[in-house]
Amino acid sequence: MESNTALVLGATGGIGGEMARQLRDAGWTVRALRRSGEQQIERRDAMNREDVLAAAEGCSVIVHAVNPPGYRRWGELVLPMLDNTIAAAHANGATIVLPGTVYNYGPSSFPTLHEDSPQQPITRKGSIRVEMEQRLKQASSQNCRVLLVRAGDFFGPKLGSSWFSQGMLKPGQPVKSISVPNAPGMGHQWSYLPDVARTMVELLQLRSTLDPFAAFHTAGHWDADGTQLAEAICRVVVKRGGVKPKVRAFPWWLTVLAAPFVPTLRELCQMRYLWSTRVKMSNAKLVSTLGHEPHTPLDEAVEAALEGMGCLQTTPVRKLSTVNSDG
Repeated sequence: MESNTALVLGATGGIGGEMARQLRDAGWTVRALRRSGEQQIERRDAMNREDVLAAAEGCSVIVHAVNPPGYRRWGELVLPMLDNTIAAAHANGATIVLPGTVYNYGPSSFPTLHEDSPQQPITRKGSIRVEMEQRLKQASSQNCRVLLVRAGDFFGPKLGSSWFSQGMLKPGQPVKSISVPNAPGMGHQWSYLPDVARTMVELLQLRSTLDPFAAFHTAGHWDADGTQLAEAICRVVVKRGGVKPKVRAFPWWLTVLAAPFVPTLRELCQMRYLWSTRVKMSNAKLVSTLGHEPHTPLDEAVEAALEGMGCLQTTPVRKLSTVNSDG
C-alpha cells in the first residue's frame, strides 16, 4: 500500500507552495525541501542527490516544482535537479508531479495544443523543457510514474517570477498602470495558480488508474483578445478603492534594445512569439478524466493575486446606502 506522504521540491515558490498547502488540506503528510531554512522545512539542496534521496525516503509522491533562484543558470541546473528527483522516485516507486508549460511547443503546433501535439520548440528554454519530458517519459517505464500538467502563464498570490507579477505590474505597489504584452487583438491563456495545484492534487487521487506517463492540459482563463485580464485588474482596483489604472502596450522595443546586455530580457524577447500568436490548450482529456477542471472566476482570482502581491488596499471600499426614515 502506498504511503500518503509527498515531498515538495521548491516549496517556497509559487506552485510548490500552493501544492504543499493543498496536499495538506487533502490529508497528505507533506515534506518540503528548500535551500534556506524555515521551521518544519528541510534545509537541503535539490542539486544534491543525497539530500533529495534522504528527503524522499518513504514518499509515494514527489512534486518537482523547483527552479534555480531568479532563474539564473537555468540551462545548467534544471536537468541535474530533475535527474535527482528521478533517482529518488526510482528508489521509492514514487509518482513524479511536474507543472508543465507551453514553452516546449513551437508555432508548428499552434493554434490549439493537445497533449500529443508535436514538440518543436524554437527557444533554448523550450528545448530544455522537451528534454525534461523525455527523461521523465523514460523514467516512467522504470519503477515510477509521472503526472505532467501543462498550463498557461501563471498568475496568483505569492508568485515570484511571472509575466503577471513582473511584466504587467509592479509587486508591492498600488496598480497605476498595466503593461499588456499581447499583440493587438491576440488571445492568450492564463492559469490561476491555486486552480492548477487543485487539478494536480485531484489527478493524484486517480494516479493508479492513469498511464505511467500521464500528461494533461488545462484551459485556465482564456483571454480572447488580450484585453480581458487587464480589464479584470481595473475592475478589482476600482472595487478596492483605487483609481482605474492606465492600460498600455508592453514596451517590447525597449526590451529588444536592452536584451543584449540583460540575460533575463533576452529570454523575454525569445518568448515574444507566444504573445503574437494565438496559443490555446485543449482540456478535453482532463475533463474526460476528472469530469471538470477546477476554475476560479476571473475577478476573484485576480483580486487574490493582487492582494497577495501587496497591490491592493487591505479592505474593499463599500458604498454607503441611503435609508429612508419616517422619523
